[in-house]
Order: sequence, then structure tokens, then C-alpha cells
Amino acid sequence: MNSPDASVRLPTYFISHGGGPWPWLTDQMPGDWGPLTRSLEDIPRHLGTPPRAILMVSAHWETPEFTVQTHPNPPMLYDYGGFPEFTYQVQYPAPGAPDVAERVAELLGGAGFPVQRDGTRGFDHGVFAPLVVAYPDADVPVVQLSIKHSFDPAEHLAAGRAIAPLRDEGVLIVGSGFTYHNLRNFGPGAAVPSREFDAWLSAAMAAPSSERSRLLTEWEAAPSARAAHPREDHLIPLMVAVGAAEQEPADRYYHETTFMNHITSSSFRIGAAPASEQ
Repeated sequence: MNSPDASVRLPTYFISHGGGPWPWLTDQMPGDWGPLTRSLEDIPRHLGTPPRAILMVSAHWETPEFTVQTHPNPPMLYDYGGFPEFTYQVQYPAPGAPDVAERVAELLGGAGFPVQRDGTRGFDHGVFAPLVVAYPDADVPVVQLSIKHSFDPAEHLAAGRAIAPLRDEGVLIVGSGFTYHNLRNFGPGAAVPSREFDAWLSAAMAAPSSERSRLLTEWEAAPSARAAHPREDHLIPLMVAVGAAEQEPADRYYHETTFMNHITSSSFRIGAAPASEQ
């Protein structure tokens, strides 16, 4: 693995991470998983050189206060149900990065946020499912940062601002969620609300930076907002990714209208891709 160039400012990402252990089940789940797969495989190509570490802000870890994962070799957390038995034995053996975790805690604490540390937390599927596609060799250290129960958009944007220096330190910040997440409506009825909310979100992300942040704090006023996100756990990681690159333009680098046959979904990169500047 090549060493990251510390002089390069990394972009941030918000990825739609798929469902459950999908990379191991693409032949058994509905729809064409090719577009999502290719979007995740594109991340290393965007960057050109592997990052020093990846900080994943997963929709699947909620805590009262921001909490960082400090385990040097995080175990697996199979936080899904109803899948084949073998999917509860898959492995993504990426090392942790306790030094990066301490840096995250330092930056958040310096911005006035109470910060907790968790030395036992494993990788949830919002982390290991997309990363096994993007970095299948599991050779980049990974740290998780929780989202807060409050789901306060402004607070999570502020947390992103606080950890922005990591981008100049070789750490890739990734918000892992989904632009549409209504588990009770993943069939044909998802087509209209997912399309309407995705169109609004794409326009908001393309807006000037100051306007973008304001729109995101007011996301509940968007068309089909609560139909797309009855509970906004899968949207909130976006706020951290945006806050960490708040003054930089966003690129919708993944978009499809037939995810699992019916759903419109997108992923965004905020900030310039280093490989595109070489």
C-alpha cells in the first residue's frame, strides 16, 4: 500500500451503503447491485493514494454523546437479522486506529463537545458492507464515530467542522447512511417519495455552501422528507460529511433510480478528488 500524501486535502463522502450484508448476497437480493458496487469501487480511484485511515460515521451507531471507537482491532457487529447463516460469520479484519480516535476526540472536545470513548465496539454493517467493496483487502485502518440521539442537523454540521483538520492529516471522512430509508416502504410505493426527496437533496447539495448548510438544517420541509426518512438516522451522517468540507462544492458521483427495482438513491463527494487534479 502506498503512503498517503499528507500535503493533499482529502474530500469527504456521504455514501448510500446498501442493505445488510449485501456484498455477499448480490445474487440473492432484488435489483441490480452493479451501480452501487461501482460507486464504492470508485472511491479509491478518486483518491489515487490510500488514506492513512478512514473515519466512518455510521447511521447504525447512535449514542447520547459523540463517541469514538478506540479498539485497535475491532470485532464484527452483525447488526442485522433474517439473512443466511453464513452472513453472521463474514469478516472485515481492518485494523483500528486508536491514535486517530484520540485525535477525533481532541478535535471534538476542543470545539466544546463532550466526547466518549468505546474500546469494545465492533464494525457495524454500515461500515464493513461498503468498505469490503471499496477496500476489499481491509488494509486501511478504520475508526467509527457515532451520531447523537438528538439527530440535530446543526449539531452534526458543527461536529463536521470540528473534525475538518483530519482531511489534511490523511484521514478520509465518510458518512455512511442512505438518501432513502423507510423500511416499511421499500417496494413500488418507494418510487415517488425517494425520487422527490432525492431531487430536493441533490439540488440542496449543489447550492452555494452557505445556502446548502441552511437547507440541510431545514430538511424536514423538503418534499417527501418524512416519507423518505421517518427516522433520520440514515440522513444525519451526511451532516458530518458536509460540515467537514462546508465551503467546498459537492459532486453527486452516484445516482440511480432503480435501486432494489424502485428506489432513487445517491451518494455525494464534497471537495475535490485528488486523483482528478494529478
